[in-house]
Amino acid sequence: MRKLLIVAILAVLALGANAQLKKVYDESIDPMAQIDKALAQASDQGRFVICQVGGNWCPWCLRFADFITNDEDIAKVIDSNFVYIHVNYNPRSSSNETRDKAMLKRLGNPGRFGYPVFVVLDTKGNVIHIQDSSFLEEGKGYNKEKVLRFFNAWTPNVVNAQ
Repeated sequence: MRKLLIVAILAVLALGANAQLKKVYDESIDPMAQIDKALAQASDQGRFVICQVGGNWCPWCLRFADFITNDEDIAKVIDSNFVYIHVNYNPRSSSNETRDKAMLKRLGNPGRFGYPVFVVLDTKGNVIHIQDSSFLEEGKGYNKEKVLRFFNAWTPNVVNAQ
């Protein structure tokens, strides 16, 4: 009985920890239209688009969204160089399978790296980089220096200077 109580308490604590993270993926919008809108905005502003592909079902996706929002240095790099969108995808759902396959193909099939995965698009919508998020992790979170290195390496000024 004592073991059961401990397991129940741990389960409630684990659910509470994930519940505290803000849900950032809008599951009601068409991801293809979302990408098109971001590209139009990026083109007008001379920025690139970063698609954070994942979903509200993914604790690491929500952690990353929280991490970049709460770090002033990272937020500044993103705001200055990118249109950042959270592209919803649930590999366990088949409700929009055809649309999801088309979206993943458009983004270079990034799911092979797990979630979240980051896809950098130039102003024309070309995939110029896919970033496996595991290389940005540290412990139960993310490493600021690695995340900044990723974002800074893919800014329009850096890419276009080559």
